[in-house]
Amino acid sequence: MTPALRILSPGLSTTVQDFGRPGFQRLGVSVGGALDSVALRAANSLVGNPPNTGALEAVYIGPSFAVDATDVRLSFVGADAAIEILADADASHGEPVSPMRSVRVRRGQIIRVGSLRNASTLYIAVEGGFDIEPVLGSVSTDGRARMGGWQGRALMAGDVLPLRCATATTRDEYRIDDLDLAARSRFRAVAGPQSDYFSEAEIERFFAGKYIVGAGSNRMGMRLEGPPIRHSRGFNIVSDAIATGAIQIPGNGQPIVLLADRQTTGGYPKIATVISADLPAIGRLPIGSKISFEPTTLEEAAAARQQLCAALENIDDRLVRLAPPPATVGSRLLECNLISGVHDAAA
Repeated sequence: MTPALRILSPGLSTTVQDFGRPGFQRLGVSVGGALDSVALRAANSLVGNPPNTGALEAVYIGPSFAVDATDVRLSFVGADAAIEILADADASHGEPVSPMRSVRVRRGQIIRVGSLRNASTLYIAVEGGFDIEPVLGSVSTDGRARMGGWQGRALMAGDVLPLRCATATTRDEYRIDDLDLAARSRFRAVAGPQSDYFSEAEIERFFAGKYIVGAGSNRMGMRLEGPPIRHSRGFNIVSDAIATGAIQIPGNGQPIVLLADRQTTGGYPKIATVISADLPAIGRLPIGSKISFEPTTLEEAAAARQQLCAALENIDDRLVRLAPPPATVGSRLLECNLISGVHDAAA
């Protein structure tokens, strides 16, 4: 039997994501990938995977799934959530599991993840990763193009995701300490590339403004609600390339922060661009969050990026070994040699 995770309930929107597929934007292919690359990397570190291994990205409401393998090692990093391991499908209550740690789950057990709190995303990594064929070098799901991930879409009840490992390795479990995934309200942004479509007064108004993440937000873009920004040269431009974090100002003056599944080109002026070091934090914001922006320079953005990369390179140093669970009588008996020798009675 092929080792797998069998989806019982997919949650609101659960997809397979890695770091995306850069290098194909000239062909109209979005980079995509995890909204929160820091949490994804931490989840993979907890189960011993390479950083870019595909994992499940759950949004707002987590999935429930059964283990169809001898055992698997899972980790949960990101939003706070009620996570339970149930003995089987008939159990109504299970053993609670806290986020930010790894755990070993056995065949037939059920993992149930509830509603997410304090962030919009939770990453569920499995030791060894999923046995999914990459598309253009990535297993990330591009739902708009129906490409990558599992059948190019969000998971559905009844999906069976094959695993690369039939059993979990014999090792201790870990938690991750001192990883700052707390919600933030202020994000750094570099002015432009079309800041000349706005007066100095409107640029100052944008950076002084306070916005709310609107209900129309998704993996493609974060729609903000707040004081509208007026254009000084109209709101249509010749379509040009778009970077992740670009902040478009359409005709209604309400900013849109373009995220992982953004289009590759666009025709609205972009007043500013969120720096790459702040993209994981803005990607995890839930609807209703209050945010604002502060101007920064390219030099400061580059230094912040270097600082983030250095911290992620040493993420394994944050792992803390968990104490093994107390042994039961049954498990201790299995570990002991209760037979000191064998004699042939007939002899």
